[in-house]
Amino acid sequence: MKVAAIIPARYASTRFPGKPLADIAGKTMIQRVYEQCKQLASLDYVIVATDDERIAAEVKRFGGQVCMTASSHLTGTDRIWEVVESMNLAADVIINVQGDEPFIQPSQLQLIIDCFNDPLTQIATLVKPIDDSAVLFNPNTPKVILDQQQFAIYFSRQAIPFLRNEQTANWINKHTYFQHIGIYGYQKQVLKQIIQLAPSKLELAESLEQLRWIEAGFKIKTAITNQSTIAIDTPEDLTLAINIFNQNTYGNERL
Repeated sequence: MKVAAIIPARYASTRFPGKPLADIAGKTMIQRVYEQCKQLASLDYVIVATDDERIAAEVKRFGGQVCMTASSHLTGTDRIWEVVESMNLAADVIINVQGDEPFIQPSQLQLIIDCFNDPLTQIATLVKPIDDSAVLFNPNTPKVILDQQQFAIYFSRQAIPFLRNEQTANWINKHTYFQHIGIYGYQKQVLKQIIQLAPSKLELAESLEQLRWIEAGFKIKTAITNQSTIAIDTPEDLTLAINIFNQNTYGNERL
């Protein structure tokens, strides 16, 4: 099984323009993400997908592989498929690695890859047990419920499942809740199919793209991780990331 990790990276961002080129302890964010991926020997390809020459130049500077893509893509998923097609990648599995997550761990990527040992897996993603009620009831943190084979049944911004006849303060102690960690792997041919799907009713209701895939009948396998990822969406997030790197306190794998 050949696996490609593709990192979509845009320069334009409403909250943080140019963030892939932001400096984190002496290296750009995109270099940090790329180097985390390159630690994993089971990846056959690591490629940055961008529509910006400045990002492309930076990737070439540190010796990475980059593919220029159209600027018209609405989602990172569309951008990834252009890379697969234009480079004619001989990969069976494609992993979408977010370009603003410099703390991505190689072990998390391996969990995604391992999901495809199950022949029923069409899409794979990560979940993490929730141990904080503030996270459980935060609508910005998607939650997911699983079946007995760890396939996703449903994703929601609400706390799911609802525990009837139980005070909400006790929910986290009465049931194992999972938050969604937004890293995805796809069978190559499944990726080709899902980019052609129109937005679905559930997706529009919850503003969660993965519900489009579930409504269309695709099987999403999950793997459980105890590590979070930290997405950098704002300059304030960048300050936190710099502090973490300086303290070298995140996880136990080399950053």
